[in-house]
Amino acid sequence: MEDNTLKRTMKLSHLVIFGVAFLTPMIAYTIYGTISTASHGVETGSVIFATIAMLFTALSYGHMAKAYPTAGSTYTYSRKAINSKLGVLAGWIVLLGYVFFPMAIWLIGAQYLGDAVPAVPSWLWLILFIVVTSGINIIGVEVGTVVNFILVGIQVAIIIAFLAFSINYVTEGNGLATLASFDPFYNPDIDFSFIVAGAAASCYCFLGFDALTTFTEDAIDPTKNIPRSIILTLIVCGAIFVVVTYFTHLAHPSFEYANPDSAAYEIAREVAPAVFGGIFLIGLIAGQFAAGLAAQASGARLLYAMARDGVMPKKLFGRLHKTRRTPVNAICLTGLVALLAVFLDVTSATAYISFGGLVAFIFVNIAVIFQYFIKQNERSGKGVFLYLILPIIGAIFCLYLLISLDRLAIILGCIWIVLGIIYVLILTKGLKEEPPELGIDA
Repeated sequence: MEDNTLKRTMKLSHLVIFGVAFLTPMIAYTIYGTISTASHGVETGSVIFATIAMLFTALSYGHMAKAYPTAGSTYTYSRKAINSKLGVLAGWIVLLGYVFFPMAIWLIGAQYLGDAVPAVPSWLWLILFIVVTSGINIIGVEVGTVVNFILVGIQVAIIIAFLAFSINYVTEGNGLATLASFDPFYNPDIDFSFIVAGAAASCYCFLGFDALTTFTEDAIDPTKNIPRSIILTLIVCGAIFVVVTYFTHLAHPSFEYANPDSAAYEIAREVAPAVFGGIFLIGLIAGQFAAGLAAQASGARLLYAMARDGVMPKKLFGRLHKTRRTPVNAICLTGLVALLAVFLDVTSATAYISFGGLVAFIFVNIAVIFQYFIKQNERSGKGVFLYLILPIIGAIFCLYLLISLDRLAIILGCIWIVLGIIYVLILTKGLKEEPPELGIDA
C-alpha cells in the first residue's frame, strides 16, 4: 500500500525559521517608504498596531491547528468547523494568495537583480529563481530549512549592520541626534488615522505567518509546535520590524523621499559607506529567495491537501514523491504559475495577495467560533473570551483592512470569489452533493 503521508521532520526551531523566512526580516526595509509616508513618520507605532492586530488572528490559527493537525490550513479549518462547501470556497480563495505569493516574491527579486545587472534580463533571473527554488523544495524541507537558516542569517547580519550605521550616524549628531525618542511611536501633531493607515500598509509585512499551518503533517508534535511557531514567528518578526523602523526613523525623521519605493536604499546611502549599497542589495535578494522558498513549499502543500480530498485533481496533485515524500507535481505547478510574472509587473502580481490573505484570516477567526464556541460548547468565562470575543476582534481587524485595500485588488478578488462559487456549484452539482473528502485522520 502506498504511503501517502508527509514525513515528520520539522522541529519547533525549523518551523520558526521557515516562518521568519516567509515573512522576510528585511521586508520592513523594502516597504519602509510606504509605511513612512502613510503614517506621516510614525512608522514604529504603525508596526506595533499591525502586530497587535495580527496576533488576534495568530491565536485563532493556533486554536485551529490544535483541533485539526493536518495539512490544509484555512481550507481544512473552514471545511471541518463551518461547512464543507464553504471550506472548498475558502480553499479556492486562499489559493489566490498561496499560489501567487511565490510569483510576486520571485518577480520582485528578479527586478532587483535586473536593475543591478542590466546585461541580464529580468525574465532570466525569474526563471533561475523558479528552477533553483523548486529543486530545493522537491528535495525536501530538511534541505529547505538549512538553506533558509543561511539566508535568514544573511538578512539578520545585514540588518545589524544597517542598525549599526544608523546608530553611529545619529550619535554623530545627525537625524534626531538622540537614541531615545518617542516620535517613532506617537506624535501628537499627527492624526491617529495616519497611524492606522501606516498599520494597514505594514500588514503586508505579516502576510504569510499562517503558512506554517500547511506544515502540520511535516511537524513533530504538531498540536503543540504549530501554534507555538505561529506566535513565536509573529513576535520575532514584529520585534525585528519595530527595531528596524525605530532606528531608521532616528536616522531619517522626515517622511519625504525622492522615491518612497526605494526609501531604505536612499537612507542606506545616506548613513553608510557606498559599498554597503551593494551588500544591502544582496540582503534584499537573500530575503526574496528565502521567502519564495517557504511560500512555494506551503502553497504546494495546500494544493496537495485539496487534491488528496479530491477537490483538485487527485492523480496529479494528491501524490507524493516515493522517496522524498514531497508533493512534486504541486511544487512544479506553483513554478509554472510563476512564469506568468514574465507578463506582469509587481503591482499586478501583488494585487491579489492581500485580498486572499485577509479573507483567509476572516474565515479562520469565524472557524474558531464555530469549532469551539458552537460545536464544543466552550461557553465558560474563559471560553467566551478565547473563542468568541478574541476571534470577533480578529475578524473585525481583518475586515477593516480588507475594505481599505486598493479598489483594483478588491474587484479582482471578488471576480476570483465568483469563479470559486461557480467551481463549488459544479463540484457539488448545484449544492446537492457534498464535496469529496478524505477523512480527518487519514
